[in-house]
Amino acid sequence: MLFDCYDTLLDINVDEQSIEPYQALSTWLAYQGVRITPGGLRAGYRDRVRDEMRKSEREHPEVRVEEIFAGICLDHAVWPIDTRALGVLLARSFRAATVRKLCAFPSSRRLLTVLSAYPLGIVSNGQRVFSEIELRMFGFYPFFQTVVFSSDVGCKKPDEEIFLTALARMHLEPHQALFIGDSQSNDLVPSRRLGMQALHIDDAWSLFAV
Repeated sequence: MLFDCYDTLLDINVDEQSIEPYQALSTWLAYQGVRITPGGLRAGYRDRVRDEMRKSEREHPEVRVEEIFAGICLDHAVWPIDTRALGVLLARSFRAATVRKLCAFPSSRRLLTVLSAYPLGIVSNGQRVFSEIELRMFGFYPFFQTVVFSSDVGCKKPDEEIFLTALARMHLEPHQALFIGDSQSNDLVPSRRLGMQALHIDDAWSLFAV
């Protein structure tokens, strides 16, 4: 069985638009040897993500945010820094600063307990640099034998490759797998198109009486 992550296992709301998170991050970066204004950080992040997406030949491209932030740090460093390490730290700090709500769905926790005898995997539009931490934070990560984030493969759902990567790692053919998620366009439609069975998370909660 394969699961989506966000709005299926974890209930999340983020705000990457307002300036306040970038103000805090800009101040923090000054202590790391990077001088950039809050507005410059926000614009630099948006522009670099957009540019990297445009470079890709994929229909549904994905970036690695730690690499985006590492590039920003390199361009604005005022003394020698470890840009790779700082990119990771900044990506995680960015997530912490922009999260407005993050919690686990109790019904999904019970669902995983009920299904724990089966091989389980995750296929998620997420950034491993912080999404794996969020799964571990709520005790979900150990339930899964395979976890594939879009940042791992360079494409997002509904791209078929991210589903096929998880199936290959689990040594499953599509007809042998059930996908559980919340989105018709990103989860249910593409998984069924590949030949998988699919359930909306609400239906899974009801079916397994959790």
